[in-house]
Amino acid sequence: MKRIGTIDRPHTHDPRNQAPMSVPTNEPVGSATPNVTIIGANDSRQNRTREMQLIPEALARAHMHDRLREADTQRQAMRLVTARRMQRRAERASMRARRALAMAVMH
Repeated sequence: MKRIGTIDRPHTHDPRNQAPMSVPTNEPVGSATPNVTIIGANDSRQNRTREMQLIPEALARAHMHDRLREADTQRQAMRLVTARRMQRRAERASMRARRALAMAVMH
């Protein structure tokens, strides 16, 4: 009867908790692949490097930079709209003053 696991060595799919592979007795020495080590499993699972931890900060910084640039563009557009409105108002005032002067000269 083949046992799945024992109390001191329970069966698990996690490579960190599995016992290292042993070389089968019916194969000649050196023909099998080398034993799997626990260190390799830990290294492959360790994918949270410092750069990966800083990715959200970099994304937030880029997002903030885009928002600031967008706000600057909107401010420039509002200044341009205000300047054009004031220019039209000044042109209308100038035309009224011209008309008033022309009316004063004609009478």
